[in-house]
Amino acid sequence: MSTKTPHTFTLPVVALDETDRKILTSLHENARISYTELGKLVGLSRVAVQTRIAALMDEGVIERFTAVINPARIGIEISAFFNVEVEPQFLEEVSGKLADEPEVTSLYHMSGPSKLHMHGIFETIQGMERFLVEKVYAMPGIVSVDSQLLLKRYKSRMGMKL
Repeated sequence: MSTKTPHTFTLPVVALDETDRKILTSLHENARISYTELGKLVGLSRVAVQTRIAALMDEGVIERFTAVINPARIGIEISAFFNVEVEPQFLEEVSGKLADEPEVTSLYHMSGPSKLHMHGIFETIQGMERFLVEKVYAMPGIVSVDSQLLLKRYKSRMGMKL
């Protein structure tokens, strides 16, 4: 009889000092800030700031730098949240397929009976219906899908703030 070691999903915690926290806070507010300007804000040289940011990236604290695009400004009007119940044996397969879909902006495994919480954006309600019928409902292992349309956004934050 073989015994498998259970998977652990914990990453080592990275110790941040006050300067790292100031750098991360400033980058969260404006990721395009120059190393020189950031150095002035935190009291370090440009090279020291660049070195710290590189270390934070190497340690996985900073995952990436990106632009935040307003979907409505480019004609993508429908924003919807979905709770997708999946048979447990299909959870990894379904989550992998959904994660590859361009309409899906976020996907999380939630507590409960094999629930995936998903956010998607669509140009039209007909586009959302096509996505559900042709892609989601057609996947083996899908038990149910509940959807909610976003009516108004009061707050939305990318990443986390310290």
